[in-house]
Amino acid sequence: MTLEDKHAGNGSLVGKSQQYLGEKQQANGKPVTNGKGEDSVKQEANGKCDMPRKILTMYSWQEIQRHNQEADQWLVINRKVYDVTDWAKRHPGGHRVLNHYAGEDATDVFRAMHLKLDIVKLYLEPLLIGELAPEEPSQERNKNPRLVEDFQELRRTLEAMNMFKANWVFFFLHLAQILILETLAWLMMWHFGNGWLMTIFISFLLLISQMQSFFLEHDSGHLSVFTNSKWNHLMQKFLMSHLKGLSAKWWNNQHFQHHVKTNIYPKDPDIDVGPLFLVGDLQPVKYGKKKIKFIDYEKQHLYFYMVGVPLFVPLYFNIKSIQLMYFQRCWEDIAWISSFYIRHFIMLGPFYGIFGTILLIYGVKFLESAWMTYVTQMSHIPMKMSREENRDWFSTQVLATCNIEQSFFNDW
Repeated sequence: MTLEDKHAGNGSLVGKSQQYLGEKQQANGKPVTNGKGEDSVKQEANGKCDMPRKILTMYSWQEIQRHNQEADQWLVINRKVYDVTDWAKRHPGGHRVLNHYAGEDATDVFRAMHLKLDIVKLYLEPLLIGELAPEEPSQERNKNPRLVEDFQELRRTLEAMNMFKANWVFFFLHLAQILILETLAWLMMWHFGNGWLMTIFISFLLLISQMQSFFLEHDSGHLSVFTNSKWNHLMQKFLMSHLKGLSAKWWNNQHFQHHVKTNIYPKDPDIDVGPLFLVGDLQPVKYGKKKIKFIDYEKQHLYFYMVGVPLFVPLYFNIKSIQLMYFQRCWEDIAWISSFYIRHFIMLGPFYGIFGTILLIYGVKFLESAWMTYVTQMSHIPMKMSREENRDWFSTQVLATCNIEQSFFNDW
């Protein structure tokens, strides 16, 4: 069977599912492209695919599931089998997200995490090694095919309704809110000085600006703002690195793993916060064997509010961000973050000096940390945590995400 052959079934490339490979609509997540213009990316990808057509080998799920190691990684997307072993380290979304799905069907998570699927398909073709045998189901046999089909039908319905199309007015107002708050804080300081009351008020304005920057950075990192990956990445770097002083690459590396394997230990780094805090049923067993005596885990629900909540952003986020930039030599992120500190020293230095400016920066991060913890950790920590159970994409997201009551504050 050649590449031009068509397939039937739940993950087919014909009929309704064909639109996923040529769609132009918005899809949340990390792109496979590296930020180049769409035309140049297509040219590069086409160059990679300029090879003779080949006969595809038929594989069973039993064979595919054996290729689930870092040194041997196969993925299934739309019933096609891809060997991503050698390419994983070049994956712009990080090599770990590919390894987390090695030996599994990744159709739905692939659709969710990429923007221009017609371009991504061109990069996939050189990695194609075969397809599922006709008698094999489109997902592993332990998954519920009707649930998967219903979810895919729901996605097609939402796409037809343009529900993934970004509202640019909303995002413009969101960005304007952030910049106005930053500018207002600076103007008030220049006009009224740096007294205690004014410093507290300025910190409050910067706190709101910083937290709202997190939200918009999150959306741009998921390619939810622009239809062009390059502009989404640029906005994310501006918000995350220039306005907040954190590495955008670090955030993406951690956050994408969290989304592809939410609450799966140890694949989800957001729940792997030991040895200081242990969550779920598996981590206490792991660290219990180490017999750590200087941490009283029976009281972690108490010291979490004294240590975890206030230091989550100013300490944990900064340490992780610096680690990634140092070990991976992320010079672009280092340059962006340098502009964050240069800007603050120019604007605040004349009023607070070097030490006072640093104190104000991290004082705001200290306050921001409680808000960030409230928004992020409460969404997943109360839910089920487990080792890999090989559930379908839809089920993993529903089981690991807490329902939140609608309110004006939560919407904002």
